[in-house]
Amino acid sequence: MENRTTDYSLCAAIRRNLESCILGKSNEIEQLMIALLAGGHILLEDVPGTGKTQLVKALAKTIGGHFRRIQCNPDLLPTDITGVAIYHPKDEAFVFRPGPVMANLLLVDEINRATTKTQSALLEAMEERNVTVDGETYQLPNPFVLIATQNPIEFEGTYSLPEAQLDRFMMKITLGYPDAATERQMIMLPNSTAPADQLSAVSNIEQVAKLMEDVKRVHVDEAVGDYLIRVVRATRDHNGVQLGASPRAAISLLAAARAKAYLQERDYLIPDDIKSLAASVLAHRILLHTESRMNGLTAEDVIHAVLHSTNVPVRMER
Repeated sequence: MENRTTDYSLCAAIRRNLESCILGKSNEIEQLMIALLAGGHILLEDVPGTGKTQLVKALAKTIGGHFRRIQCNPDLLPTDITGVAIYHPKDEAFVFRPGPVMANLLLVDEINRATTKTQSALLEAMEERNVTVDGETYQLPNPFVLIATQNPIEFEGTYSLPEAQLDRFMMKITLGYPDAATERQMIMLPNSTAPADQLSAVSNIEQVAKLMEDVKRVHVDEAVGDYLIRVVRATRDHNGVQLGASPRAAISLLAAARAKAYLQERDYLIPDDIKSLAASVLAHRILLHTESRMNGLTAEDVIHAVLHSTNVPVRMER
């Protein structure tokens, strides 16, 4: 790759900018960057007040591009997301008024507070990068990345996301509470209520688009590709699983692993890239049997068992 040192430096600058705003979450920031560089959509799940929205706003400030935000609630309509065709009597024609989905980076805040009908309005945009309104199809900007936040589904006023939509999120990331030292540091910072507002851009959307193209050129050895397929297929054969990871999940895992290798300044994939991301990419796509859930089995347990039982290639020739 040309200008590789410069590209790697840009990745490091983006990461530093985010870490200066969101303290104590280096691993989660890395996962966010992986999904961004892989062109995948991201689901941020955690209880209120853990910094989900601030993290997305910080990313938007850092990379530039067109940023829009949707605040979900039960009254939100599909056309509030996609846009609507309005009739102009003077011109005797319908004119499309684009919705907030027409952005490079779309934050869908508290997605599981919207009804399932409204959630479904995002399916076409997430998969095909376009929306259809009144029979007309409109392309979304390139790149287009959707980042949705959600509260745990047992919270009042929330709706569970359908499996078809969950499968379109490349990664599910949980922030969690900060440790005591980090929380103390957070409250002592000036302007700590809106740290993302203090950030400046360190890149632009054109540079990010170039990074995304570079990630696609990371080499995948045949043995590593076979290992990935065996991991994904093993989730479908686990006794506690009703619905295993889909072929789309395999594609997402490969794209995310390429991005992780790129962030580590490698132009080739290793099995550890796949192992480190398997839970974040696959767990939210797995549906367990009711009896398995009642016995305490989790999707993460399934992933760990699959990784433990799947032989890792020990030698690769490039």
